Amino acid sequence: MYLVDMSFIDMTKITPELTDKHKSYLEQEYKSNKLMFGGRKVPRTGGILISQHASEYELKQVLNSDPFVKSGAVTYSITEFIPVMASKDYECIIA
Repeated sequence: MYLVDMSFIDMTKITPELTDKHKSYLEQEYKSNKLMFGGRKVPRTGGILISQHASEYELKQVLNSDPFVKSGAVTYSITEFIPVMASKDYECIIA
């Protein structure tokens, strides 16, 4: 699994239209179950995604095509992790 930490680097580019394009783009990854969770940071300095893409390479291809990243408004970092503990409702994701 991967934790993606997205950070806004140019707030002037974060428009409602670009945000809609970003959300629409990521919907396909959610429908394929490759993206599990995502949301805004508080305060709103970027966002967090939890991914179960097959490889970091595959995930980077998705992220680099994201309208936020392509516009130069956002940068990201990826941390791979292996879940080893979970509450009962999420035990199914433990490796």
